[in-house]
Amino acid sequence: MSQPLVGMDLADLREALGPSQPRYRAQQLYEAIYRGEASDFVQISTLPARMREDLAARHVLGLPEIARRYESLDGTRRYLLRLDDGRTVETVLMPEGERDTICISSQVGCPVDCKFCMTALLGLERSLTAGEIVGQVLLVARDIRLKKDRGLRREGGRLNIVMMGQGEPLLNLENVVKATGILLDPGGFGLSPRRITVSTAGIVPKIEELGREPVRPKLAISLNASTEESRRELMPITRKYHLTDLMAACRAYPLRPWEKLTFEYVLLKGVNDTDADARRVVKLLANLNCKVNLIALNPGPGIPYETPDPQRVAAFQEIVRRSMPCFVRKPRGLDIFAACGQLKRVEG
Repeated sequence: MSQPLVGMDLADLREALGPSQPRYRAQQLYEAIYRGEASDFVQISTLPARMREDLAARHVLGLPEIARRYESLDGTRRYLLRLDDGRTVETVLMPEGERDTICISSQVGCPVDCKFCMTALLGLERSLTAGEIVGQVLLVARDIRLKKDRGLRREGGRLNIVMMGQGEPLLNLENVVKATGILLDPGGFGLSPRRITVSTAGIVPKIEELGREPVRPKLAISLNASTEESRRELMPITRKYHLTDLMAACRAYPLRPWEKLTFEYVLLKGVNDTDADARRVVKLLANLNCKVNLIALNPGPGIPYETPDPQRVAAFQEIVRRSMPCFVRKPRGLDIFAACGQLKRVEG
């Protein structure tokens, strides 16, 4: 089976080309894949034709295939992507003026089993490779360029990446770190570290491991409850990683001077949305350099919870933002099952 090039870093590409090739050839190939957005070897015009033929004989670029594209009334796009082994995964594009946000997946399905999330109903099939993670970004970035007839300005903040799709990124940390390294490399995809965020349900040892990485994305924590008992019921993963341990890991996490931790909180009607919950959230996050994103539940088949009224969401937000920045995330793509917690490969 031909080895894919997408997902290889510069050192990998040097090895793939072999010691007989000048080092600058690997750099040209690296830039063509990640900055030139080449979709086949013919387009890599910086390389000699003979070298391109040799690469094509031994490798494939390795981009996923767009199996279906769904367009929302609000401009959101949900992509059903087919991988080499036939499995599918979802990626979401959320355009907003001159800014585009791509929500990517790290696994096929998810092992965490959050009770308010449709992806949990899939279970886990497998983790994605670094190439399959990066490939989602390359594919959607090309789609943006083709549909908007303009280039992407990565460094200036026009493009954001959030790893909040299917899967638990920190349970696939090796591939997530390699993929984000390519996306953040100025010689690779060229994103600013301010423009990529990885979200975790709270895998405490992996949070500590991520904090030791010299090149890393921003970190978001999916909190969703104000007490140990409630979080254990909503997010069974916390039976292993307790709330007190999670808060200790967050306090120890090495933030950069410009950085805040983000805490995400899905509000469920009558379950975790009371004023008392809000006050406990404030107490939990006291003395942390952080912000809170509130998400009123995005409903879906098989989810046994309801969305709280807007007034309840506003009251919860008001209590929290007296002590720290707190925002309500606007749902995007509800009509095509593209909103947060709805990614379940819905093909209707």
